[in-house]
Amino acid sequence: MIISFKIGERSVEADLNQPMDISIPLRSGPENVNAWYVDPPRIEPHREGDFTGSIREGASTNFNDISFNPHAHVTHTECLGHITPENQSVNQTLKHFFFHAWLITLAPEKKGDDHIISRKQLERTLKEDRYEALVIRTLPNTRGKLNRQYSHTNPPYFTEEAMELLVERGVEHLLVDLPSVDREKDEGKLLAHKAFWGLNAKMRPGSTITEFIYVPHMIEDGEYLLEIQFAPIENDASPSRPVLYKIR
Repeated sequence: MIISFKIGERSVEADLNQPMDISIPLRSGPENVNAWYVDPPRIEPHREGDFTGSIREGASTNFNDISFNPHAHVTHTECLGHITPENQSVNQTLKHFFFHAWLITLAPEKKGDDHIISRKQLERTLKEDRYEALVIRTLPNTRGKLNRQYSHTNPPYFTEEAMELLVERGVEHLLVDLPSVDREKDEGKLLAHKAFWGLNAKMRPGSTITEFIYVPHMIEDGEYLLEIQFAPIENDASPSRPVLYKIR
């Protein structure tokens, strides 16, 4: 199905029959991607008394319990409620699901023992004045991102100044292939999260961050229609499936 829509004064098209899924699925066990020092997710038959929810074990249906943490185990979209005392739900934050997006690729810069995405690096890379949604793929970009164990590895992260630039450029929805936009061990400062959602300036409650994406090499940098699908869970974060459609 071809849809037509406007970006500013331009009329453009996208083919919804050619989706490019950039999510990491949830799988049971230690081969699933993982961060934040939690146990692997579990998908297993429900057990209650003599009942086991598995056709192989005699039940009429498969009836599984699923135990996971969206921040640690799967592509997820999170809202301002991730860093506020008040309960805020991503399910209430997003009311429409298609966005004009750009995909860029960056190699995080070495700084001491860290690898960072800096403001200067983004200034060199971002060619547009304004972005509704920005998808960032980091290098190296291997399929190992699908099952990497990130705990205690100090993954790359955004500096506070880099995030301030994205806010200046109007980014409402940021998608990254990292477990977090902040440093793994930062004493709870969460400078990048706070800068993005404006905790120390103008609050941006309608903005979202999606982490743990994976963008294969075959998807080229450029302009896309982005769809953010997610489970309707009343929580600060929910498992999500971001999908790109090439704009033509």
